[in-house]
Amino acid sequence: MPMTPFRLPDGRSIDLSVSGPEDGVPFVMHHGTPGSYHPPSDLERAVHGRGLRMVTWSRPGYGDSTRQPGRTVVDVVADTRAVLAGLGAERCVVGGRSGGGPHALACAARLEQAVAVLVVAGIAPYEAEGLDFLAGMGQDNLDEFGATLEGEESLRRYLDGQREGLATVTPDGIVAEMSSLLPDVDRAVLTDRFAEEVAASFHESVRTGVDGWLDDDLAFAAPWGFDLAEIRVPVSIWQGSLDLMVPFAHGRWLAEHVPGADVHLVDGQGHLSVAHSDEDTAAILDRLKAALA
Repeated sequence: MPMTPFRLPDGRSIDLSVSGPEDGVPFVMHHGTPGSYHPPSDLERAVHGRGLRMVTWSRPGYGDSTRQPGRTVVDVVADTRAVLAGLGAERCVVGGRSGGGPHALACAARLEQAVAVLVVAGIAPYEAEGLDFLAGMGQDNLDEFGATLEGEESLRRYLDGQREGLATVTPDGIVAEMSSLLPDVDRAVLTDRFAEEVAASFHESVRTGVDGWLDDDLAFAAPWGFDLAEIRVPVSIWQGSLDLMVPFAHGRWLAEHVPGADVHLVDGQGHLSVAHSDEDTAAILDRLKAALA
């Protein structure tokens, strides 16, 4: 999909992709960790089919997006506000999957243009009261967050060791690369075009290094910079019971702490399979678009 560098007010640049009708309200989608501006093509078509614009970008440090050392989750709001201003958009709907979930919640709390927000398999705060953050994660994520908690130097060593695998992974090799994180239901959806798109996003995410991935992880383990109690717009939360990347307990915790959340805790679904079907995508987008009326 087309990408252009977008200059932010502070001089940084991000890799921005905008597609769909020029007069459409933006659907701003925050990617996972690691990830990039590439959205799934099925989602993009569904967004366009509802007259919305698909708006995505690689967070600071991913691809050619300028690194923002020490960034916190809430810093995404200023970047989102700047992109919307550049598009001349006064309203938007926001989504975030996995590592994009906290960033979507930040927009729910602090972005005045956001009228509705979607969080799919989103991470809960590390210091969330009553939540064992690591319990239920696959071994790869346990290793990654273990390194995160040891600090930037340890985390960089770990991620540098993982980089080549993601930089060269083939669509057929994703399951082997992420074996400890994928229940059977997730493996079943990692085929054909979706697997190709996941591989392309991974390639782009680490093309220039691991800074974006590293800064995401450090931000997740630190205070997010906002309070969930600030949220005043509709938020839809989807979480699968078999998720090995972001355990089911994270979804339950967010369901209990996001004010007025529309909650879908789905038995038998995983990190990738939850809210993946055409039917779920249609229902989600229809609900988001209805909030614009």
